[in-house]
Amino acid sequence: MAENRASEDSQRPERSGRYAEGVPCWVDAQLPDVDAGRRFYGELFGWTFEERPEGHGDSVWARLHGETVAALAHKTDGRMPTVWTVYFATPDAESTSRRIQASGGQVVMAPLPVGALGTAALAADPEGAVFGLWQPAGHPGFGVRHRPGAFAWAQLYARDTEAANTFYGHLFAAALFGPGAAPDFGRAPVADVFPEMMPPHFLVHFGVDDCEAVLGAVSRLGGRVQAGPFTASYGTVAVVTDNQGASFALLQR
Repeated sequence: MAENRASEDSQRPERSGRYAEGVPCWVDAQLPDVDAGRRFYGELFGWTFEERPEGHGDSVWARLHGETVAALAHKTDGRMPTVWTVYFATPDAESTSRRIQASGGQVVMAPLPVGALGTAALAADPEGAVFGLWQPAGHPGFGVRHRPGAFAWAQLYARDTEAANTFYGHLFAAALFGPGAAPDFGRAPVADVFPEMMPPHFLVHFGVDDCEAVLGAVSRLGGRVQAGPFTASYGTVAVVTDNQGASFALLQR
């Protein structure tokens, strides 16, 4: 068991309910080898895995203390990136997709029903950063978050943060700026952490108790440290890749 394995079984994580529009509600990883992903993340975060409901191909749900935290899916096209994607909750994926296009973004994958679970779409903002939309039905999203081993934050690294604020503010105004807003994502210039030529992108963060200890586990399991640890406004962060090249971040509050 890796040093950062979530928490003791007696410290049960809090459950999460349905998510307001614009709140990150799910993440998945597109991987060449799902079994290798199961071994890496199972050891790193203490996740267990099960086949997704409704026979959804080579895709599995990851669970922490029995609660859903992520999905790992097999890339059907080798030209696709090996990447983690964050999904934002929406009550109407079709309407949100139209607003994305009207605001200068693109719809990469039109809203598509996923059995009785909900409706998914993929989009890109005007700078090309890709994100997902999730309109829930039977699957509301994360069963738990804000705990070691679970989703903790999503950071958008943009070239023009003011333009990003305008785009996402228009798209998800209530989540970002409404009373009690807690969007669980922020914006920063790409050059703050990455080389300037790096394309704008979202970086999914998972919570850990001890960032330094987990970095050792990442390396031992075949991953790589890209940056950090460094101090951000929302905690101590390290950017890593898994053993197949998918980037994500570790966040110690």
